[in-house]
Amino acid sequence: MTAPHLGIALFTSGQSRAIDRRAIGELGIPGFELMTRAGAAAFAMLRRRWPGARRLRVVCGAGNNGGDGYLVARDALASGLSVDLVALDSPKAGDAARAREAFEALGGAAHPFTDWNALPPADVIVDAIYGTGLNRAPAAEAASAIEAINASGLPVLALDVPSGLSADTGACPGVAIHAAATASFIVHKRGLHTCRAEVAGEVELFDLGLPRNILEAPDARLLEPAGLPRRPRDSHKGGNGHILAIGGDHGTGGAVRMAAEAALRTGAGLVSVATREENVVAMNAARPELMARGVNGPQALQPMLQKASVVALGPGLGQSAWGHALWTTALDAGLPTVLDADGLNLLHAAPRPLPARIVLTPHPGEAGRLLGVSTADVQADRFAAGREIAKRYRAVVVLKGNGSLIVSSEGAVAVCPWGNPGMASGGMGDTLTGIIAGLMGQGCEPYEAACLGVGLHARAADVAARAGERGLLAGDLLDPLRRLVNGLDA
Repeated sequence: MTAPHLGIALFTSGQSRAIDRRAIGELGIPGFELMTRAGAAAFAMLRRRWPGARRLRVVCGAGNNGGDGYLVARDALASGLSVDLVALDSPKAGDAARAREAFEALGGAAHPFTDWNALPPADVIVDAIYGTGLNRAPAAEAASAIEAINASGLPVLALDVPSGLSADTGACPGVAIHAAATASFIVHKRGLHTCRAEVAGEVELFDLGLPRNILEAPDARLLEPAGLPRRPRDSHKGGNGHILAIGGDHGTGGAVRMAAEAALRTGAGLVSVATREENVVAMNAARPELMARGVNGPQALQPMLQKASVVALGPGLGQSAWGHALWTTALDAGLPTVLDADGLNLLHAAPRPLPARIVLTPHPGEAGRLLGVSTADVQADRFAAGREIAKRYRAVVVLKGNGSLIVSSEGAVAVCPWGNPGMASGGMGDTLTGIIAGLMGQGCEPYEAACLGVGLHARAADVAARAGERGLLAGDLLDPLRRLVNGLDA
């Protein structure tokens, strides 16, 4: 097996613990040595980020994450810093207990949480309450400690995972530490990159000196920046895909126009639009490069499907008889398809076989409807939800949201590390649909198109958000999108 690239490889908490066991059992590295390396790496990170800090408050749980905290506190004492350590419980035995003894050997003393308000002010707080195994709401005293840490207004360095955040899912079943930064050890945990992952702040990985060959295949990966290669000089429009965007019911013509224009800006050779007659004049005036045609039903749509190579189906489609008829006709054509918005809602209402090459792009609410569960259920484990939709519908799935997931029909998962809150505005999903369709028209396979398209979409939004996140419009992405898809700096 080729050793994974640590910078993009994402692992579950179970995989992480198995790697720890192999390091101890196969490489003969004592567990306390790994803990010592983790403590030293975290303390060095703290000194780099907050060089002026003179007093630390370290909050430790009873497990090995607490042991890491005791060793950070020990190293801080050895460097001449003042340390107030709050112990929520005492380590019972093992490496964590040994770490506490090492802290106390330098004169350190642990305080109970009841002393919290009596302790001197600190410059930085170190969170060492829970490790990677927590998938439930924090216990009562731990919850109180987390709330006190967040209320302090001080910068927080979390060890491995912010306490309260699931290392597996990125969900927060209860309260969670809001860290300025997280020192993660050995491998990246997948929950630090989706859902509520913003609570981790800036994540820095320390491999603790372990060789790559001790790792197993990762559960998922992070996307890397990418664009399309230069076109050959004899390229022509017929060789770059003919995208047919279908949608734009009464009052929603803008949605299908945004999808169609995004396909053009991604590099599609031709883009046609099948929409309500009332949208055609405005669309031709605003973007004459689009070939817009009013269609009143399946008979008018058929000739357009015969000329298309890829279908973008759903933006502004609606769920009326008109939209349902176009949806059925388009899916029956069996063309490579990107299905979004009302196209997904219609699929929920009337499940049916889908084209062999298809990408579904649900947000969490649409994903819940496709699975027959709540939005909260989807967000509680986005990895499981994305994989179940991909399996159930035999499709590539883009589960949108913070840390969007791209799931192949075989269950491979990529996670998008870009994007910003300004993208929570109308039309962003329509634009993504057009981007993915445009990439499929240029020869990308569905999973490749979905990965590249999600990355381009989010990166373009980050460029556009340099002028501010609030007020960001879907149309603002088109100029940086054009540069990024060509591999240019935006």
